[in-house]
Amino acid sequence: MRKLLIMVCAIAAIAFSGCSVTQKAPVTGRTQLVLISAEQEKQLGLSEAENILKTSKLSSDRALTARVVSVGKRIVAAYPEAQGYEWSFYLLDDPTINAFALPGGKVFFYTGILRLMANDDQIACVMGHEIAHVLARHGSERMSQQMLSNAGSQALANAIGVPSKYQSLYETAYGAASNLGVILPFSRKHESEADAIGVSLMYKAGYNPNEAVRFWQTMAANKGGATPEFLSTHPSDERRIKDIEGYIKNLK
Repeated sequence: MRKLLIMVCAIAAIAFSGCSVTQKAPVTGRTQLVLISAEQEKQLGLSEAENILKTSKLSSDRALTARVVSVGKRIVAAYPEAQGYEWSFYLLDDPTINAFALPGGKVFFYTGILRLMANDDQIACVMGHEIAHVLARHGSERMSQQMLSNAGSQALANAIGVPSKYQSLYETAYGAASNLGVILPFSRKHESEADAIGVSLMYKAGYNPNEAVRFWQTMAANKGGATPEFLSTHPSDERRIKDIEGYIKNLK
């Protein structure tokens, strides 16, 4: 059984590494596989945004909301490639320290994360990061990877002749291999890439990129026990800060 697990893990890794290239990410130029069309992506984002707005409370702080919207508009205005999206920026009344973007251009900030931001440059740091996810189509790329993972599970089982009585064990082994070996590292790659693109976006929009380092230092100081990096969808704080410092040095 151990040999079967090793074989499944190895074949899964090979299957993922052989993906076809369909486009390149902005700024970094990384090659990507995206199986979902831009229109499908847009509709998925719009649908999810509607659900969020129905179940969440928007902040009543008009001044704070205006700051978030202003920073978002300034960043997309400074980047020509961002003009084809339907951007909207929202501030949710929620103490959670978080922000996220949906495919197509809907960006959400929580009031909780703003309390850690000392200025608009730090808002721009996170805003640039979230806009970067949209521009690089990370959501669609992740969904494409999951589609391949689901399809690959059965294909590999047939290819290596897994006996029916071991099918459940195989599915567990394949899922663990694809999750730890591909899906999570791929997500960390997306987070690091969004940092690289985001630093470039905030810089082009006239914000101070050095504030990105200060913000992530603040985030690190406000964390409790951190999830081990190899089991996390985000890079470690130490690595993230070091990488951002490198991105700033290479800004043009």
